[in-house]
Amino acid sequence: MQRTIVILGSTGSIGENAIWVARALNDELTISGVAAGRRWKRVAEQVQEFGCRRAAIAEPSLHARLKQAVPSDCEVTSDHDGLIAMVTAPEVDMVLCAITGTAGLLPVLAAIRAGKDIALASKEVLVMAGELVMGEARRCGSRILPVDSEHSAIFQCLEGHAPDTISRLILTASGGPFRTLSQD
Repeated sequence: MQRTIVILGSTGSIGENAIWVARALNDELTISGVAAGRRWKRVAEQVQEFGCRRAAIAEPSLHARLKQAVPSDCEVTSDHDGLIAMVTAPEVDMVLCAITGTAGLLPVLAAIRAGKDIALASKEVLVMAGELVMGEARRCGSRILPVDSEHSAIFQCLEGHAPDTISRLILTASGGPFRTLSQD
């Protein structure tokens, strides 16, 4: 069965890895939309390679450049409504959210409310609105699948265990902004 995905943050490291996976699984995975912040040339390459029906660029001043660089049947947007239309399109099965910061929250909520599964790499979405996002996912029957290394590892460790059998989780600060600080 072929699944159709949208990649939010398609030019970042997680997005590029998703592109690599889609190439390897081209019989099983179709990319219908890609979105990025400023790298319009890379977005255009992705649209060309995968025949995406939709593309988004967060920087409005780059909209015209991207529109000229993709086929005329590809919808190009740089606004919120276009991004929401991309993630809620009827053919979309899953949305990979790899947008940094808070920008992923509204598209994720819209996708959940449209019954899409979410592959979530942006921890910020859950940090700022975890109760809301998870509640909507339960209500709408959407699955939230952790993609980034730390929360994916926790997810995999907990898979198959009843919640009441876990007494505590210990997370270390081995990377990120704390990696160059002393223990003091």
